[in-house]
Amino acid sequence: AYTHTVLVRTYLSHRRRRSSSERPTDTLPDSGAVTEHDATLRITLLDALGRLSARDRAVLLLRYWEDRSVEQTAEILHVRPGAVRNQSMRALARIRDLLGHDLSELVSP
Repeated sequence: AYTHTVLVRTYLSHRRRRSSSERPTDTLPDSGAVTEHDATLRITLLDALGRLSARDRAVLLLRYWEDRSVEQTAEILHVRPGAVRNQSMRALARIRDLLGHDLSELVSP
């Protein structure tokens, strides 16, 4: 039993180490360079977000930019989760109306 416990703990300790899963390589990952196309899309989205009310903008940014759950967003904004769902649905509809067909031209296939 003692040997089993030592082996399990050693294995788990090794797996928890970040360096245990890293492998050296001679190639670097993509730099993620921003193209002019991406910059135009970003400016268009930021402009559309700027035209929304502060409450709508807060809901969209918390839910989709910061990737927070409905419950976390509700807690931050001091509202109920149902209100966050309704407001995010309405805010998305407003931003779609503002963007119209502009966004489809900017999104690469």
